[in-house]
Amino acid sequence: MTQPIRKYRSICTLTFGDIYAQIIVWLMVIFITLATTLALWSSTRQIYAFAAVGIVLVLSLPFLLFTFVTTLLNHIEFVPIEEGEKSRKTSGIK
Repeated sequence: MTQPIRKYRSICTLTFGDIYAQIIVWLMVIFITLATTLALWSSTRQIYAFAAVGIVLVLSLPFLLFTFVTTLLNHIEFVPIEEGEKSRKTSGIK
């Protein structure tokens, strides 16, 4: 015998407070990088200043993307829909 296929509703419980600390840390990294760039900025060290900004951005963006995506995936829930329950899309349309 085959079991009937159950329907699920996906719910995202992500709030701004969940990613607030990640944004603050990344902003601190950016400001420290800009301070480093200004410290290295002179007529002979301009290439080092650009390289510092480039390296920090290239290295920090994948980690930032990874933390945002994993935080988002941790806040997605799948709740089974009961037989008598209508979906939200069809219940609002008349």
